[in-house]
Amino acid sequence: MTGVLIADDQELVRAGLRTVLERRDGIEVVGEAADGREAVHEARRLDPDVVLMDIRMPVLDGIAATRELAAAGGEGRPRVLVLTTFDLDDYVFEAIKAGASGFLLKDATPDRLVTAIHAVEEGDALFAPAVTRRLVERFAAAPPPADPDGPIGELTERELEVLALVARGLSNAEIAGRLVVSLPTVKTHVGRVLMKLGLRDRVQAVVFAYEAGVVRAGEGS
Repeated sequence: MTGVLIADDQELVRAGLRTVLERRDGIEVVGEAADGREAVHEARRLDPDVVLMDIRMPVLDGIAATRELAAAGGEGRPRVLVLTTFDLDDYVFEAIKAGASGFLLKDATPDRLVTAIHAVEEGDALFAPAVTRRLVERFAAAPPPADPDGPIGELTERELEVLALVARGLSNAEIAGRLVVSLPTVKTHVGRVLMKLGLRDRVQAVVFAYEAGVVRAGEGS
């Protein structure tokens, strides 16, 4: 069962999201919050797996709240899925830097929302397609060459290959098919990449790969 905390300053939105999610097997809405400060408090008290976080909220906005939750560190902290009506670059990039694991617009279908919740809970990055394209372009504008003496030098050739495919948006299943290996093998490689590079999740892996010049904008997948 995936525990979800809904953080949004509009009561009608919270009620709608609760109705949608409570009809789905495997998801339990454990609580609600009407502002960012309450979201942080309730997340620490209720220990949800995923927080659905609005950006524009009073007292403390969603980005600042996400930053506080991410700063706690550890395996037990919740994943944050930003759910907003505002498809603006500054919000997207600030949310990612703050520690969000996904960014979805509120016009997403219920099925897409449920898929996103499960994806971020499992450690995958989840972004609307248009957001993903701009994310890549933003962080790939002028990447420096990878430093062989830095963390990237600790990766094996296969791990470097897996990192590049993750950065291009391939799922674990797609990577397994591309490399002709089993799904558990891919998951092991991804886990080792994150551990060696000191990264939290696939979101940070994508950003790292483009910033380090492992992949560049315009390269084919």
